[in-house]
Amino acid sequence: MNVPPLTRRHVVGLPVLDRPVVMGVVNVTPDSFSDGGRWVDADRAVAHGLSLRADGADLLDIGGESTRPGATRPLVAEEIDRVLPVIKQLAAEGAWVSVDTMRAEVAEAALAAGAVLVNDVSGGLADPRILRVVADAGAAYVAMHWRAHSNVMQQHAAYDDVVAEVTAELGQRVAAALAAGVAADRIAVDPGLGFAKTADHNWRLLRHLDALDALGLPVLVGSSRKSFLGTLLADEAGPRPVEDREDANTALTAMAALAGVWGVRVHDARKSIDAIKVVSRWSRDD
Repeated sequence: MNVPPLTRRHVVGLPVLDRPVVMGVVNVTPDSFSDGGRWVDADRAVAHGLSLRADGADLLDIGGESTRPGATRPLVAEEIDRVLPVIKQLAAEGAWVSVDTMRAEVAEAALAAGAVLVNDVSGGLADPRILRVVADAGAAYVAMHWRAHSNVMQQHAAYDDVVAEVTAELGQRVAAALAAGVAADRIAVDPGLGFAKTADHNWRLLRHLDALDALGLPVLVGSSRKSFLGTLLADEAGPRPVEDREDANTALTAMAALAGVWGVRVHDARKSIDAIKVVSRWSRDD
């Protein structure tokens, strides 16, 4: 393995563990690339979230807007209607809940409903007001690297040095969050695999996660079921289907854990927890 280790850090206000936090994905959308439509019903979404929690997920990430390439954005009211009932019920069950949104109105409603973290794939670029919402709530915040909305993002996948540019652009988003009043110890960063990036860009970022140490913040990695894994596993029939990429992502979870990330965002919590347990035992000296 040639991934130099990060400095392991934690996000204040969230579970402090001796291993990476596992964030389980609950897409309350009809068109997400991995499981679109499966959990669009609130009761089914809640049941799925509780199942992820039973399998070991520490956080449940509830999203009402698909960010797959070419996705059409829902209305704000529609996104709120999708996520709020799920967040309320899961929070009432005692789950740690995050909201996957880039809209201030959705973030505000979600935090009031019991979410403790805003996972903003745009890092505040899509709606700068979201940073003040997070600051006013004293919530945790994940700033992901992002350049444009899904329908045009791959037109922005041009870099001279993807590692240096992603790190620098994330630094700008962190500075904006701090300026808005978000507490530094409540911020994590995400390199944004697949967002305005080619498969080669994703692999280079994964090999050089340690570059993000320059930001001095916890790092979240979200590789689960993404298209670059389908490309890697392709055969004569074409890219590996979404539902058959989980073993490859479990391997990446193990490597990310060895690299010292704060957290991983996954669709299958049990496999990722198993991988992390192996890494934890591997890393012990006794």
